Formats: sequence, C-alpha cells, structure tokens
Amino acid sequence: MGAKQIKTVESMVAEANKEVRILGIEEAKAMVGRDDVTFVDVRDVREIAKTGRIPGARHVPRGMLEFWIDPASPYFKDYFGEDKTFVFYCAASWRSALSAKTAQDMGLTPVAHLEGGLGAWIEAGGPVETKD
Repeated sequence: MGAKQIKTVESMVAEANKEVRILGIEEAKAMVGRDDVTFVDVRDVREIAKTGRIPGARHVPRGMLEFWIDPASPYFKDYFGEDKTFVFYCAASWRSALSAKTAQDMGLTPVAHLEGGLGAWIEAGGPVETKD
C-alpha cells in the first residue's frame, strides 16, 4: 500500500491568499491604534515572549481560534463580536493566512492578514510592544 497523497500546507496557504485580503506593512502600520481595527497574533506564547507583538494586539492561540470566534462556543471572546477589521498575523504569514481564511469562512468580516508576518513588520521598523 502506497503513501496517501495529502494536501500540502503550502497549497492551503496559496488558496487562502487567493480568498483573503493581504495587508502590506505600510498599510498595516497606519492601522495600529485605530479603534476600528483589532490585530490578532496567532503565534505561540513563546514566540510572543521572545519577539514581542504589535501594540494592542490580541493573542489568540491558533488552536483556539474557531472556539473563540464562535458566539455559540463556551470559549467565545466578546471582542470577536465587535464591528471591527481583524488583522491576523504570525511570524511569516502562513499561519495568519490560514487563520484569516478560517475566520472569514466562519463569517467574521472584514478580515485580513499581514504580508510577511511579524518578521517583515520588525524589518520595516513597525512598532513592537513587550511585556515587562
């Protein structure tokens, strides 16, 4: 019996990028601090501790995303019920592409994800906050 062919993560990210708005760094920088925008960091807590995060971003563990978005879930987070634009990001934009696509498929709108992730953000001089 041969190996089963699976859909690759790379192909899933490419599909997500065709369906979800991708924000360039400069456009996203202009959105930081706006009342109508929520940045959503889907990275692991260890990544956030190491590199910080975009100021004001909400941390949403990737494994809890669907549960925190769904108003019928006991884990629902009220901020996902707000009338805002949700900008997802991760380290390099693969997880954020999948997260934004999932959120959009669940009916959360408008959503986008950050091109190049936090790595590109930092390289472009984007602001970063760290916890003391």
